[in-house]
Amino acid sequence: MEPETTSPQEMLRRARRVELVASRPVTDAMVGAYLSRFKGRGTDFEELREYVPGDDVRSIDWNVTARTGRPFVRLHREERELGLVLAVDISGSSAFGSSDLSVRERAAEVAAILGLSALRAGDKVGLLLFSDRAERWVPPRKGRRHLLRVVRDILSHPAGSRRTAFAAPLRRLARAARRRCAVFVLSDFHPGAEGADAMVAALGELGARHDVACVHLVDDRARTLPDVGRVVLEDAETGELSEVDTGSEAVRARYAERAAARLAATEAALLRARVDAVRLPADAAAAPALARFLEKRRRRR
Repeated sequence: MEPETTSPQEMLRRARRVELVASRPVTDAMVGAYLSRFKGRGTDFEELREYVPGDDVRSIDWNVTARTGRPFVRLHREERELGLVLAVDISGSSAFGSSDLSVRERAAEVAAILGLSALRAGDKVGLLLFSDRAERWVPPRKGRRHLLRVVRDILSHPAGSRRTAFAAPLRRLARAARRRCAVFVLSDFHPGAEGADAMVAALGELGARHDVACVHLVDDRARTLPDVGRVVLEDAETGELSEVDTGSEAVRARYAERAAARLAATEAALLRARVDAVRLPADAAAAPALARFLEKRRRRR
């Protein structure tokens, strides 16, 4: 499913709005959480910088801290080598949304928050857009203009397929990102026709080479049906139509049960893949949820 057609100027304005909204909650704490999780401690000293909330206290240089009266940490060469790649699902189901934002627009917001955190930490940001195939690869680079391009591509790039698959796109990513990097996969994680086992295997294979984290984007309407009478529902990925009587309490209950089962199955699949994952409902503030998620990962290091 292709996104709504707009002019390049309007799409750039939309990307800038997303970046502006994302920049407000990207505080020192958010950047510190990113740094602490994705910056390793190497052996080759590179530079000193002021302490950012969330930094590993073991990296504090106490001599410099005592001389300046402000906490400083020592950075090592390994810490400057880990970039960020955003793998964003733009299949048909990403167009779904019951709030002000579709799943795809929510992914753009999350990508902007993570991308700004990475840029402020001195890292490059890359992008893979995928459906049941790799749709677009943008090599990692630095700079605000590059991040705007990433956000614009997430919002506007037309998908060649409505369906979802993970095996082929993530293998393409593994080949393209030759150096170890942090990979955030942004998706509703509907496994598609290839099934959950293939999704689990693909995520596990990618996680063996890179530091993989998953942001599970969930819209409330995918879990419950409102009582609005008879409606025709379309499967976003297959195009199949079905008439549903939402006025029936039994129909709404069955829909909720099936949705809950799908959600539980997705979370179980991500657990089997042995990758860290955070569920982000449509009404949740993205930056605080991401900061808590990164802090939780840091504590397990």
